[in-house]
Amino acid sequence: MDRIEAAMRSLENNRHELEKVEPIPFATFLSHLCEQPRTHIRNVFQVFHDMVMFYVGEGHDEYIDDPESIRYASYDCGPLLSEGADQAFFADRIFANRFMALAEALRSGAQQNKIYIFGGPPGCGKSTFLNNLLKKFEEYANSEEGLRYEIVWRLDRRLLSSFPEDTNPVLAKLSRILDGSTESLEDLDDEHLPRVDGEYIEVPCPSHDNPILIIPKMERQEFFDSLFSNDEFKWNLSYGKEYDWVFRDNPCTICSSLYSALLARLKNPQHVFGMVYARPVRFNRRLGQGITVFNPGDRSSRQIVQSNPILQKRINSMLGDSNEVQYVFSRYARTNNGIYALMDIKSHNKERVIELHNIISDGVHKVGEIEENVNSLFLAVMNPEDNKHLQDFQSLSDRIEFIKLPYVLDIGTEVQIYRDIYGRHIDNKFLPHVLDNFARVVISTRLNSDSPALQDWIKDPAQYRSYCDEKLQLLKMEIYSGRIPAWLSEEDRKAFTASRRRNIIVEAETEGDIGLSGRDALNIFNDLLTAQLRDNKLIDMSMLCHFLVKTHNELAEAVPEGFIDSLHRMYDYMILQEVKEALYYYNEEQISRNIRNYLFALNYEVGSIETCNFTGDRIEVTEEFFKGVEDRMLGSDVASAQRSTFRQETQNRYTARTLTQEILVEGKDVAETDLYLELHKRFVYHLKEKVLEPFLENENFRRAIKDIDTEEFRTYDKRIRDDVGFLINNLCDNFGYTEQSARDVCIYVIDNDLAAKFSSS
Repeated sequence: MDRIEAAMRSLENNRHELEKVEPIPFATFLSHLCEQPRTHIRNVFQVFHDMVMFYVGEGHDEYIDDPESIRYASYDCGPLLSEGADQAFFADRIFANRFMALAEALRSGAQQNKIYIFGGPPGCGKSTFLNNLLKKFEEYANSEEGLRYEIVWRLDRRLLSSFPEDTNPVLAKLSRILDGSTESLEDLDDEHLPRVDGEYIEVPCPSHDNPILIIPKMERQEFFDSLFSNDEFKWNLSYGKEYDWVFRDNPCTICSSLYSALLARLKNPQHVFGMVYARPVRFNRRLGQGITVFNPGDRSSRQIVQSNPILQKRINSMLGDSNEVQYVFSRYARTNNGIYALMDIKSHNKERVIELHNIISDGVHKVGEIEENVNSLFLAVMNPEDNKHLQDFQSLSDRIEFIKLPYVLDIGTEVQIYRDIYGRHIDNKFLPHVLDNFARVVISTRLNSDSPALQDWIKDPAQYRSYCDEKLQLLKMEIYSGRIPAWLSEEDRKAFTASRRRNIIVEAETEGDIGLSGRDALNIFNDLLTAQLRDNKLIDMSMLCHFLVKTHNELAEAVPEGFIDSLHRMYDYMILQEVKEALYYYNEEQISRNIRNYLFALNYEVGSIETCNFTGDRIEVTEEFFKGVEDRMLGSDVASAQRSTFRQETQNRYTARTLTQEILVEGKDVAETDLYLELHKRFVYHLKEKVLEPFLENENFRRAIKDIDTEEFRTYDKRIRDDVGFLINNLCDNFGYTEQSARDVCIYVIDNDLAAKFSSS
């Protein structure tokens, strides 16, 4: 028994803190309001925004210093839509930016009732998204961070006349059934009855109104002016659009009629406010409190008007049976200042949209003879084909806001889905970049074949043949993923203006409705993993392409023509650059010395012998000296006329700006000047281009790569061992390879002679 009692005490101790909070007097609520006004003056729209920011936070803009940035940020929606969910939803960058824009609009805009419909094709995860979103909203709304108060009246018997009441428990339970809070007498506990003790009767507000709304509308401005000190919040409250509702909204008819009836009897507003209490709003989706979700198959309730006869009788007793206060409300009151959601607009949910027509348009609902305010956040998800059900309501069209939820369109999110389903260890089954390339193939089926925005921007797509496909879909995927590729020419990079960036992102509104669904992609991916298990090899690009063309030719047919070949070529070019980068270890000090000497020597005639001011080196200015440096900045096959032009232009730039302005006026070191940095970039680029040449003809180099970490490796020349070790270590450290995948990719580069394949690129 002791253990049982200890266990029961632990349950009591672990109850949520807000569940233990008793209603507080209105004056105490005001003191809390003064301490945290931003927290306690929030409607559902602002709470929704705060919930999103609490879980997601500020986005990260990789190009924040770019004057052409459109703030297309990266948002981590995992804590909101994935973590702790039975089924994770992953928001790609396109949708995350749309969703965050919606959250911001809900906070800062002038509020009006709308229905926000998330529309997308079957298999895009709409229902998962909404379920996860509502789960987090319920958690947040019931936490300290999401705390809001609602009105609860305590009618004081000492101030009001009282009359005998019928407290028959069976009748009381029947009252709760009629109220719709339970379905049978057996389901109802006495604790759910309206609270009565020797001093007061507790009357909850069924519409969850904020206690500040009980302050008469005409007096609120003066009241808040006296209550708050002159600070930023008070200014926002008075002039900010987000707080219009504070001065515009009325309390529910039950609260307003109670206030009027009590004031008429007590003649003193302070006595009336003495009966106003505040308690935390508790949300419970399963009970329909604060959050109500309807599936298409859920039939509408026949009970339109809800009441509580027992509580009504007690109110009448307190007020002398005046019938001034009618405790009646609709089912919409339960989600007032909460969320009313529809899962797909079809079947019975079509009827609910019809019911919502006047509510969304006018913000009121008729309950018998009484008008009931409805300020809820209306959400829905819908398939594109169900849009026809809304076309008959033209007057509702301006109250509907569609937020497109398409198939995933960015690479990282598509890969994240595979990792979530199959585990992060799947990365170890692929050579680097190959898993991303599978995602690119899937996404290519979801994009439009032509892009006017890209065509307006990129005038010569052929120049990017090594990195991109003819239709520039690979470029679009990079931009959708938030990256501006480094392989773009300087001219096209400068032409990538904010206007062009917006035009490309806007095209996503017409994409993602067709192509492989998420379920289809997972099925194909599962087949790819099964094939890998049979072969017991890391999946490389050749294996992936063979799988797509031979095993799943229906996928290859859905992919744009030539896309897979372009993707394979891009992959080859990418890994070639990584191998070159990993093998490159030219002495940086020597590069700097060569460039400084070159800039100095440009100012002297051929045949001169001078001491360089920058390095202290004694230089014999000859044609061979210039050519030796220029070969590493222009390439050895450059015509003499082009070499001469480059030399003259560089010397002119050096004398006109580098020396006279940057060095002498601005006090820069020569290595900090624009001209030096440009030459350094050229120098390093051409060195990397040639870095593989000494090894390609050396068969021992290839064999040494295969034999690394074996006894045979010790038999190779020390220089080869050092070069191979340097290469493998750099691939692992700088590009995320494992030793096995680094070894495989090096052999792939050599065996396929990629250096020769791209020698003219």
